[in-house]
Formats: sequence, structure tokens, C-alpha cells
Amino acid sequence: MVQITRAVRRAAVFATAASLVTLTACSSDSGDAQSENLDGRGPITFAMGKNDTDKLTPVIEQWNAAHPDEKVELAELAGEADAQRDKLVQSLQAGNSEYDVMALDITWTAEFAANGWLQPLTDELAIDTSGLLPATVDSATYRDVLYAGPQNTNAQLLYYRNDLVPAAPADWKALTDSCGVAAENNVDCLLTQLKQYEGLTVNTTEAINSWGGSVVGEDGSTPEVDSPEAKAGLQALVDAYAAGQIAKTSTSSTEEETNLAFVDGKSMYAYNWPYMYSNAEEDGSAVQGKVGVAPIAGPNGPGASTLGGYNNGINVNSEAKATARDFIEFIQSPEVQSSFADQSFPPVLANVYDDESLIAKYPYLPALKTALETAVPRPVTPYYSDVSRAIQDNAYAAITGGKSVDQAVADMSSAIEVASK
Repeated sequence: MVQITRAVRRAAVFATAASLVTLTACSSDSGDAQSENLDGRGPITFAMGKNDTDKLTPVIEQWNAAHPDEKVELAELAGEADAQRDKLVQSLQAGNSEYDVMALDITWTAEFAANGWLQPLTDELAIDTSGLLPATVDSATYRDVLYAGPQNTNAQLLYYRNDLVPAAPADWKALTDSCGVAAENNVDCLLTQLKQYEGLTVNTTEAINSWGGSVVGEDGSTPEVDSPEAKAGLQALVDAYAAGQIAKTSTSSTEEETNLAFVDGKSMYAYNWPYMYSNAEEDGSAVQGKVGVAPIAGPNGPGASTLGGYNNGINVNSEAKATARDFIEFIQSPEVQSSFADQSFPPVLANVYDDESLIAKYPYLPALKTALETAVPRPVTPYYSDVSRAIQDNAYAAITGGKSVDQAVADMSSAIEVASK
């Protein structure tokens, strides 16, 4: 269960329970700090949640062996996402420089940038993003400025029982039309995460984006969810749940429940993160040797998965920004990114997914690359926690019959507008 717990924790980023920091425009102080220590070098501290530091420890050791005068010290943060964020926010609000580089959940990047806490990766601190998956770069960009270096990524996949269906469904209609096969075999059709938590935000935004809609505009503030396309995406979830094509247990399922049920042979399809493939192929799995993977389904082909992962940001008050920048770039090197693939920690460097030796070990990599190429970050907004809560509350009400889809998206839109004021 350790493997499952770690994977679930990195897959599902929970909305922060603590009160949100009042957002401020970049003050004159932060503006001054952005121009300081651009060539600063020396030892630095790298902060990251403890659930995934095992992936970075060997990377830090490699760096330290090659840079004895610019060593990286690991600062382990709490395992829970909200506690990690709170610790970083407290330090940054105080103007501290105790953390030079911070592994940020991608949903935090816009908030931290809007508050003036991150050093823009521009001019002498610019990094080469040309080899990175575009969606990961988008997740690290706020108002057309790159504020962090993508470290690792993630996207949900469609898992299917290839002993029950010969190939992945071509689109959403093909998926729902095939649910009779599941009924004939006394298993659920599609199991996913519709419980009222961050996983519901992931699933709802996947549906909205797959049908051509969006939640907020490029400014991170203007609600765009009350559109025909967004309504069509949410309606697809509502209709499939009502028809029993999406398993009724989905409204009480997290990634872990989805994983356990699919590995136990209880559903024909499942949406989940890449870690589930290894679990499905382990000895004792009821579906060992019977699992195919594909991008999630959209209305006219593959859908748009919701992006996960970490972005590495430089503290605007760091005294060693040149070293911090070089360490971020080192993490994006082919050697390091390949090591991430070997640990089910999806890399951001695109060509790693074409490595035949890795594909032989991890057959899901081509499908994951396809999913990542069309993936969309969760709403890039400084008000992410409030936006996520608005999505969860209203999508859950629509799926369970408490609201119409029209009312749900109208209420989402109103809540987002309030949050951004």
C-alpha cells in the first residue's frame, strides 16, 4: 500500500483548507528583489514535499558531487499538499530566503507568481523550454512570463480490459455504447473519481476541456465556464452517471478506490494516473496481462487530460539565483528525466517518451505522451483553491441531480467572479 499511497498523494492535490493569502500585485519591494542576485552563486536549499523526495535525493547527490561549492540541501516539507503550501506561504510572506528553489504543485504557480514571490525565468535566468512538453510550460507560465521550470508531469489515462474489448474506444460515444459488454460480464463500465474533492476538479475540467470549453480566461480571473462547450462537457458526465455508464461508486471514489477496484477486476474501464499500470500488472492482480491504456476519451477522439506534476520556482529573495537556475535546468537534463520515467514519475522532456528501452519496460509511455501532448493544466489562476471548490461543489450537485447543468455552470461562474475580486 505504500506505493499506492505515494502515487495517490502526488496525483491528487487537495484544495487548501487554510485561508487564502490576500493577493497583491508585485510590489516595489518584489520588483527590486527581482533585479537582485541574478548572478549569485553558492549553496542553495531545495524545498519539496516528503512524499516524492526519494526521486530527487539521487539527483541532488549527483549535483553535489559535481558542484562542491554550490551544494543543494534538501528541505523536506510535510506530506500533505495544504501543509506544504502553508509552510512556503508563511516563509515567502515574511520575505525569507530560507528556500531557494521550491517544488510547487502546478496549481500554485500562478498564485505565487501573482504575489511576487517567484523570480521570472527571463533574460540571464532564462531556461531552454524547446524540448519540454508544451502543456508543462503552459502550467509554469503566468501572464506570458515563465515563472518556474517544469520538473515532472502527469496525465490521466483510460485503462481498459482488453480481454473484454479488443481495443480502446475511439471516442466518448464508443465508450458509452460499449457498456453493454461490461453488463454482460457483471462488471462496472467506467470507474473514475467523482467524489467531492480535488479529483472531481480533475475529472470535471477534463470533460470541459475535452468538449472545447474552459474554466477561466488567460488573465486567470475572467470566468469562461458558462459556455455551450463547457456545458456539453459537464452534461456528458451527468448523462453517463445517470445512465449507469459511469459507475455509481464513482461519487465516493478517489484514485485509490479506483485503483483497487480496477485491479480487482470490478470495472471494464477506468480513468486514473499512470501509476495504476504497475499495480494492474503485479502478481495477484485480477487483470494482470489483460490491460490496455489509451488517452482519455473525448467527443471526437482522444480527450484533453488534466495535467499534474511539479514546477520548480526560484524564491525572489534567493541570494544564489544563478545556481538555482542551473539546478532547475539540471533536473530537466535527459539523464535525470530518464531516471524519473524509471520511477513512474512522468518526465517533462518529450524525447524521453520515445526511448525504446523505457517503452519495453513501461508500455503505457506512448499513450501517456499522446495524452500529455493534448493535456490542459487545471485553471491557471491566482485564486485556484476557490476556483477548485466552485468546480467541485457545483459539478457534484449536477452529477448527483441536485442542480441542472445550466444552473451548475452559472453558479461556478458566479463563484469564480467573486473569488477574483
